[in-house]
Amino acid sequence: MLKEERIRIIMREINLRNKVLSTDLAIILNVSDDTVRRDLKFLADNGDILKVHGGAISKSFIPSFYSNDNVYAKDFKKEIASKTLKLFKNDMVVLTEGGTTIIELAKMIPDNLRMTFFTISPRVAITLSEHSNLNVITIGGKLNKNANIHVGAGVVNELIDLKVDLCLLGVNALSIEDGLTDIDWDVVQVQKTLIRCSKKVAVLSISEKLNTVQRIKICDINKLDYLITELSPQSPFLFQYQKKMVNLM
Repeated sequence: MLKEERIRIIMREINLRNKVLSTDLAIILNVSDDTVRRDLKFLADNGDILKVHGGAISKSFIPSFYSNDNVYAKDFKKEIASKTLKLFKNDMVVLTEGGTTIIELAKMIPDNLRMTFFTISPRVAITLSEHSNLNVITIGGKLNKNANIHVGAGVVNELIDLKVDLCLLGVNALSIEDGLTDIDWDVVQVQKTLIRCSKKVAVLSISEKLNTVQRIKICDINKLDYLITELSPQSPFLFQYQKKMVNLM
């Protein structure tokens, strides 16, 4: 595979998932770990990505680099955010993690809506706090710099005592067979707890992440109540998800 093709695939994976592991890229590209490391160094030197231990992350995932112009699939994510607003009602208690789609949602919440939000994401908390009628409570702990959310035993212990109406999750990968999956062990443990303490769970995902799998399982698809994508619920692409009784939006 030519370098130009490898670079295109690497950038797509990083933009799509926000963070990638070098070992996973080597499998996808069918090249050596050394080749992947050289490609990531090339992209980092060009200012396209940020190299981290074991892989790379998107610059749009880091606050100091974040701008509305470098959000991958921004229009699709805004469409997903707009659909998610239909789930909100006055006096609901909602729990969120982080991610660019949830940031777009936080910007769109009507100022007259009265709700309480718990979040493990500092960026989501700051964005939500701009709405005067929202109560915003952060669940603090160790900041996972690759995911930009709080993780660790302290976060899990705080979450255990919660019982919320709705949980909003971003997604790294989702499939019918393997359910919700991710690559980060600490993030997965927190996401499992988010699901357990929520009456309903909504996954917000661009369709490119569907029918893909990462190495660590979070939950089966039957644990999810809503799947919100940029596609129409009647899209043939979503037919298998509808058969699994996931509510599509």
